[in-house]
Amino acid sequence: MPRRLRQAPGGIAYHVLNRANGRAAIFRRPEDFDAFERVLALAMERHRMRLLTYCLMSNHWHLVLFPREDGDLSRFMQWLTVTHVRRRHAHRRTDGHGHLYQGRFKSFPIQADAHLLTVCRYVERNPLRAGMVKRAEAWRWSGLRRWLENDGEPVKLAQWPVDRARGWLACVNRPQSAPRKRRCGDALYEVSRMAVRHGRQNSGSVGAGVIAAPARKAEKINLTPFSFRRTPS
Repeated sequence: MPRRLRQAPGGIAYHVLNRANGRAAIFRRPEDFDAFERVLALAMERHRMRLLTYCLMSNHWHLVLFPREDGDLSRFMQWLTVTHVRRRHAHRRTDGHGHLYQGRFKSFPIQADAHLLTVCRYVERNPLRAGMVKRAEAWRWSGLRRWLENDGEPVKLAQWPVDRARGWLACVNRPQSAPRKRRCGDALYEVSRMAVRHGRQNSGSVGAGVIAAPARKAEKINLTPFSFRRTPS
């Protein structure tokens, strides 16, 4: 009996992620990353999904999605993960060799304000924080790289519901140092990071989502978040 689709409302951004089963690698070679990007592009075209940013790491990936209608998120993710797993098994001739992912994807609703920018920064900063590159934009398989190249290939990013902060690239690359916390929203960033680490899941209510909670925390610490001015071209 197939699983019931999650009832995720449309018109809301979500941070979606999944990890490999048993801490194994999902992507071992550049071709593996490229193959997932092609499936991602097909899924976006098939389900008219808006992708704000993303990052593919060796044993997990992050997507920031902005579905249009209720239920779009679950239908999109089901097609994406099932198609990716089937194609990967077919290419490697590993059918029946166990699960690729540790379980169903996790999704976290995001408020369309400074919280969205904080989560996008968290996602785009992943390879830099992991020591894979010296600059975040050097990682090929990320939304930051796609945004800078602006060619729509292989994955086309959607327009964000809020403007990127001025000096966005510098902000993504800036370390989490105490003098910069207020400027770059690192307090909210840390709340998001810990929520992802502990696997807290969207409960189905946006108000109860893990990313909604930092709004109250921001008020308490008088955090000045990102500026919503566009990055100069």
